[in-house]
Amino acid sequence: MTPVMEIPLASFAAALIFAGAYLVGGKLGASGDLERFWTRNSYISAAAGISVAYIFVDVLPELELQRQVVVKAADGAEILFAEQRIYMLALLSFVVVYGLEHMVLVTRESRRESVAAGETDAVYWIQLAGYASYSALIGYLVVERGERGVLALGVYAFAMAVHFLIVDHALTEEHGRAYAPQGRRLLAASVLVGWFVGVATPLSEPVVARLFAVLAGGVVLTSLRAELPDDRQGRFWPFCFGAIIFAVFLIFA
Repeated sequence: MTPVMEIPLASFAAALIFAGAYLVGGKLGASGDLERFWTRNSYISAAAGISVAYIFVDVLPELELQRQVVVKAADGAEILFAEQRIYMLALLSFVVVYGLEHMVLVTRESRRESVAAGETDAVYWIQLAGYASYSALIGYLVVERGERGVLALGVYAFAMAVHFLIVDHALTEEHGRAYAPQGRRLLAASVLVGWFVGVATPLSEPVVARLFAVLAGGVVLTSLRAELPDDRQGRFWPFCFGAIIFAVFLIFA
């Protein structure tokens, strides 16, 4: 077996970790351990700090590197907004995800009874489809991370696994029994589908750069919405601890 074949295997292991983050949340929830874990607000805040550190120390700086890839690919051609295109894609992704979250929030009161009864509605399926696409994109990009080496892949796998655990918790709180267990299974499967597409249809560097910009916008908004602690559950020092420790790790890594 050639060394090239080892890269998909490593990225597949990371994709399994992502899928497992959704499924483990379901297993813990069934046993009651998830509720005990997540009501410990310090853990939520520390996980939020890890995610935010990943955004500012790793994702945002790389967005500039991806911009350079797109500009270089233009090779002197006159492309409208070539310098800003990557950031515009990130902004568009941010706005789309915000729109989905806003739709959920403004309909929360009217859906309260259906959520309590474990019923699904159009809002639930639209949001779930959005997160399935988002999860598939993260699974797709893990193939490219695997090509960068074990360290880059490990950092990406850890940060996104923490991210998925808290997204799963947020969806459970929002949709209750309607989300579990079929919602978790759908999101876990979407990660693996994304990985498979990434292996089967590798794309050029400029296309990957654009997809990364879409991911960056989604990660920023999702982290702010689903991970940052609010005034009822936030713990500043655990949040600070998680952010500082992971930021220092990223800098030296």
